[in-house]
Amino acid sequence: MHQLKALLWCCAVLLCVGEAIGSRAFADESPIYSSMATAQPVWAEHGMVSSQEALASQVGVEILKRGGNAVDAAVAVGFSLAVTLPRAGNIGGGGFMLVHLAKENKTIAIDYREMAPSSAHKDIFVDKEGNVDPKLSLAHGLAVGVPGTVMGMELALKKYGTMKLSQVIQPAIQQAKKGIKVTSSLANSLSHPFIKERMLEVPASKAVFYKQDGSNYQPNEWLVQGDLARSLELIAKHGSKGFYEGETAEKIVAAVTAAGGIMTLEDMQNYKAVERQPVSGTYRGYEVISMPPPSSGGVHIIEMLNMLELYPVGELGHNSAANIHLLAEVMKRAYADRSEYLGDPDFVDVPLKALTDKNYAKHLSKQIHADKATPSAQIKPGKLLPYESDQTTHYSVVDKWGNAVSNTYTLNFSYGSGIVAAGTGILLNNEMDDFSAMPGVPNGFGLVGGDANAVQGNKRPLSSMTPTIVMKNGKPFIVTGSPGGSRIITTTLQVISNVIDHGLNIAEATAAPRIHHQWLPDEIRIEKSLNVDTRRLLEAKGHQLSEKSAMGSTQTIMVTDKGLFGASDPRRADSAALGY
Repeated sequence: MHQLKALLWCCAVLLCVGEAIGSRAFADESPIYSSMATAQPVWAEHGMVSSQEALASQVGVEILKRGGNAVDAAVAVGFSLAVTLPRAGNIGGGGFMLVHLAKENKTIAIDYREMAPSSAHKDIFVDKEGNVDPKLSLAHGLAVGVPGTVMGMELALKKYGTMKLSQVIQPAIQQAKKGIKVTSSLANSLSHPFIKERMLEVPASKAVFYKQDGSNYQPNEWLVQGDLARSLELIAKHGSKGFYEGETAEKIVAAVTAAGGIMTLEDMQNYKAVERQPVSGTYRGYEVISMPPPSSGGVHIIEMLNMLELYPVGELGHNSAANIHLLAEVMKRAYADRSEYLGDPDFVDVPLKALTDKNYAKHLSKQIHADKATPSAQIKPGKLLPYESDQTTHYSVVDKWGNAVSNTYTLNFSYGSGIVAAGTGILLNNEMDDFSAMPGVPNGFGLVGGDANAVQGNKRPLSSMTPTIVMKNGKPFIVTGSPGGSRIITTTLQVISNVIDHGLNIAEATAAPRIHHQWLPDEIRIEKSLNVDTRRLLEAKGHQLSEKSAMGSTQTIMVTDKGLFGASDPRRADSAALGY
C-alpha cells in the first residue's frame, strides 16, 4: 500500500509539471570518475582532510603522514583554523565532533557547545519596554557564551587520539607566531563594512586584525598573531587549564565584563565538554549517524530523510521543480518541529524517538500535496506519536585505518561578537544569540524558538551544526558537514540525497545548486544558478522564492574500495580537500 501511494504521488507530480521520468543511477552503481561528470573529486590512497582553509588541511595531512590517527589530525586542524580562518575557526567558540572508531566499530558524539554564564536568565536580552534588543545577543558582552573548543579538543585527543596536545597544537603556534599570508578571502571579509565597523570599536580587535592606522591588510601581506601564539603555547604547556584558568581566563572574563557581560572565572573553570549518544536512522539501506541535541541537526536530518524515503526521489529528477517542491515541504515540517521541541537535553526532555520515528514521518507526509505548496501559516509543530553566520566551519578527516572525524565548530556570526580579549588574541563568540530571546521572536538567522530553548544559566543553546557520517555495510561511506547557520541542516541533507538518490559523485553532489526552507519566513531560499523554468514551475505551485547568497561550505570525504574521494565546496575560496 505504501509503495502504491508513493508511485501515485510521483505520477501526480510528473503529470502536473509535464516532466519526463528519467532513469536513476544509484551512487554505488555509478563510476567514481566519469567523463559525464560535471565535477571531479580529489583522490587519496591512505588519508584525507577536507577543510575550509588549505593551510589547515595541509596541517592535518602532515599529522596523518607522521602516523597520527584521524582524531590527532582533527585536533591539529581545529587549532590551525583558529589562526588561518579567524572568522569561524576558533578557540573562543564551541561545536560538535563525531568520532568513528574503526576497530571498535563505534561512533562517539562530543558536545563542546558553549554554555550560558551561570547568572544568565530568560529575560537577559529584553529591554525595559519588554522588547528584545538584538544588539545585546550579537555585539555585547552578554552575547558571549563560555567557550568550549579547547575542552572539546582536549577530550577528543586524550580519549581517542595517539599524540600529545603539545605535538598537534605546534603547527598552529608556528602559524600564529611567524604569520600567515593574507588571502583575498580573508582580506575581503575583514574589509566588509559591517565587520570592520564592529571590530574597530574594540581596541584589542583593531590591534590584531587591522594596521595601526585602521587600514586593511591587503592580499599577500603577512598577518602575525603574537598574542594568540602565546595563548596557544599556554594550552600546549598546561592543557585546558591553560585556557580555563590563569591569565587567559582572567583576560577573557575581563574583556567580557568590560563589554557589559556577566561571565565569571567560576563559569570558565566549571565548563565541561561531554560525550553523548549520536542519533541514528536509516535511509534506503544506509545508516545515517549524526549529532544529538543540543544540536538540532541530527534529529531533523533523520526526520527529513524519513519523509523523503516515502517517495521515489530519484525519479523526480535532480533539482527538478517536483524534487525541490518535495524538499521544501519536508523542510518546513522539520523546522516547525524544531521551534517547539528542541533544546539542551540536560534541561528539557527532547522527544528524540518520536521525532525520528518512521511512522511519524508517514503521518507528516500525509499533509504534503503534490501540486501545491502548504503555506507555513497552516503548518504547526507536529503532534508527536506516543513515546517514552553564518560563520561556522566544518572539516572532515579519514585515516588509513578507517577512523573518521566529522567536526563542526563556530563563533556564530562572522568573527563572533567582534571582541578580542586583550592580550590573548582570542576572538570571542556571540553564541548566546542561538537561544530564544523570547518565544516567537526570530534570532539572527531568522529561526523561531520557544521555551525549550530559553536562556538559562549553564545551559547550552540550540544549534544547527550537523556533523554527519553515512555508513554503508557497517563502514563510513560519507563523512560530511557544513557551516551556514540555519541552512546547515538542509545543506547536509541535499549532499546525502544527491549521492544516494541521484547518483552524483561527491564533487557533483557538493557543487550542485542548493535550496532552503526553514518554515518561517515562508519562502524557498535559492541560489542564483537555479534555472528560470524551474522557478516558474515552483511559483505556479504557490512557493515564494528568494534568491540570496550561496549556501554552505561542505567539506566531504567519500570512502570506497577504490580509495578516498574528497570534495571541498567551491563556494568558498581557499578551501581544500587534501590527502596522501
